Amino acid sequence: MKVLPRFLTISLLVFNAGVNAEDKAVDMVVYRSPSCTCCGKWLEHIKSNNFNVKDIVTEEVQTIKNKYGVTAEMASCHTAIVNGYVIEGHVPANDIEKLLKTKPKLAGIAVPGMPKGTPGMEMGGVKDPYNVLSFNKDNQYEVFSSYQ
Repeated sequence: MKVLPRFLTISLLVFNAGVNAEDKAVDMVVYRSPSCTCCGKWLEHIKSNNFNVKDIVTEEVQTIKNKYGVTAEMASCHTAIVNGYVIEGHVPANDIEKLLKTKPKLAGIAVPGMPKGTPGMEMGGVKDPYNVLSFNKDNQYEVFSSYQ
């Protein structure tokens, strides 16, 4: 058996610890209507991207939107909370990961409405261009990501 030099062994341990920390699932709470089928498809997308989802089916989705400051202009069919951020609608997992990594001073991000081709709204090859919008507590928003 070959013995590794001490510095190499320590380096490998540090590297492995970093990989395991990044692989840890991120907790998310999702509020959705019992009558919406596309929300379940979005949840599959989110879960497959290493999010641990607490799925709350409720008739009070609008109450949740009001509580977290989601305006009619930002609204979609479901609202999620992750690490203090609001995720509204069919936001791709990579945008949520970008949000959590960069930690900007925002209330959250949203895909208003239900554009075709967003995660959970796949319709074959049909895709609408759409923007993921960031918004703050003063209801100001700007483009976070654009999908053309």
